[in-house]
Amino acid sequence: MKTRLLLLSLLLAGTLGSFAQQEVPGRQNFGGNRPVITPLPCIMIATYDAEGTPDVMMAAWGGQCGYRQICFNLSEHKTTANLRLKKAFTVSFATKKTVVESDYFGIVSANDVPDKVHRAGFTATKSPNVDAPIINEYPLTLECRVVEMSESGRVVGEIVNMSADASILDTDGNIDLSLLQPVVFDSAGNTYRVVGDVVGDAWGSGKAIK
Repeated sequence: MKTRLLLLSLLLAGTLGSFAQQEVPGRQNFGGNRPVITPLPCIMIATYDAEGTPDVMMAAWGGQCGYRQICFNLSEHKTTANLRLKKAFTVSFATKKTVVESDYFGIVSANDVPDKVHRAGFTATKSPNVDAPIINEYPLTLECRVVEMSESGRVVGEIVNMSADASILDTDGNIDLSLLQPVVFDSAGNTYRVVGDVVGDAWGSGKAIK
């Protein structure tokens, strides 16, 4: 048995060695240990537990993966247990105004502080569409049902409704990100940054190249 394990270890070492990282000339090379992928939205995932207590956690590893789908990767949390139980969640987004509370939701577990939503001074209303809470202090919310949840922690949700507070709507009734002021996670500096200015037209600016 020991001989087999030794041979397997040598084989794996040889296989991994064949994929050794090569430096790109003329650039600072960092390897693959701490990749910077930007922007990373600060996704606020809200769920109910078995007693109907609302919970919120911040996740940085996620985003839209289809026209009506959102996905994210989670390790084991109170939220993952709630997702398995309720098969539903809401997603909101950390904002400049709520950055302190949002960061608190990311560093404190509901396993240790069950009433952390209340402690943060936030309130919740039950979603009329899914078995999950809407956090009233976040002005933009997606109501979602779980459509996929893998053992590795990947969660995919279908968006069944989106609601927005009037405070973040423009004069035409559309969501205005300059009013929402969402923040993104800067993995290079370990900070939060506010989404910035408009710099071009989607599917339009590139038409200047002929």
